[in-house]
Amino acid sequence: MLVYPSSIDLSSRTLRYLTGRLAVRRGEIGTRWRRLTTGRQALLALAHLRCGDTYAQLAAGFGIGIATAYRYIREAVDVLAALAPTLADAMHVARTKAFVILDGTLLPIDRIATDTPYYSGKHKRHGMNVQVLTDPFGRLLWASPALPGSTHDLTAARTHGIIDALTDAGLKCWADKAYQGADGSIRVPFRGRRLKRWQRRHNSTHAKIRCLGEQAMATLKGWRLLRKLRCSTNRITAVVQAVLVLHHVST
Repeated sequence: MLVYPSSIDLSSRTLRYLTGRLAVRRGEIGTRWRRLTTGRQALLALAHLRCGDTYAQLAAGFGIGIATAYRYIREAVDVLAALAPTLADAMHVARTKAFVILDGTLLPIDRIATDTPYYSGKHKRHGMNVQVLTDPFGRLLWASPALPGSTHDLTAARTHGIIDALTDAGLKCWADKAYQGADGSIRVPFRGRRLKRWQRRHNSTHAKIRCLGEQAMATLKGWRLLRKLRCSTNRITAVVQAVLVLHHVST
């Protein structure tokens, strides 16, 4: 296999942070020697998450076996996922904001037609449903655990306890029509074709506010691994949490 130098559009601070966390991990488990240093392992994991490179490609580039590349990346992802903010942490930060924006996204996965729970009728493809909370400027605050793609956004929000958490915190939240019926502090646009003028104005203002939440989706999809996940569905939550931690470190 041919190998060529490439680049990752991340700051050196992100690399140093992950290197430090991996060094702590190796100290905890008493690691004495490995094929890659903590810095090289961190670079390996970042290349996988940010660029979506496969294990075979990374193994060839770093001069290690495919199984070793898999273990190193899995370890890095688990270390980062353990540091991800919880919903309670997000609520603590959100209390300092004027309001938050709630939206859901579908992370595509490689599944076949028989995997019905993962098929989203809305997006016409297989994937995992992830709920995202952002601040008024579209900055990512929190990402939920992943649920099968067939899960409706409102059901996912209730499953994760997002609606109750927002209501208890007394936070205003803007969301799209998928959250109709959420009640509490969730504000959604009016539905229907024959709306009154004031309702159309309300919807227009609502859309201008909520569209900032799309920046968070673009942030997630900027990590190219999330554009087409080929790992086990049981690992996707950890991957999303790892990406969230790295995003907060790099901004």
